[in-house]
Amino acid sequence: MTNDEIKDLILEIIEDIDDEADFDNLNPDEPLRDQLDLDSMDFLDIVMELRKRHQLQIPEEDYPQLATLNSCVNYLEPLLKNA
Repeated sequence: MTNDEIKDLILEIIEDIDDEADFDNLNPDEPLRDQLDLDSMDFLDIVMELRKRHQLQIPEEDYPQLATLNSCVNYLEPLLKNA
């Protein structure tokens, strides 16, 4: 997957979780939870959806690396490079 495809995947998952999510003013370097009003359950839903769609096992200690859209892409890129 390309970086743009990974961004689209993350945004698609967030939209599935919160169909009222507003991506218009999304800053890719700011925490997603703050910008989109995601709670801890929403965040876990994102992780579970990545597991379901792409068989990714993301260790809990790596969750902080998924804080922003750009950090998600940086973290997931090597894991999804052959997807």
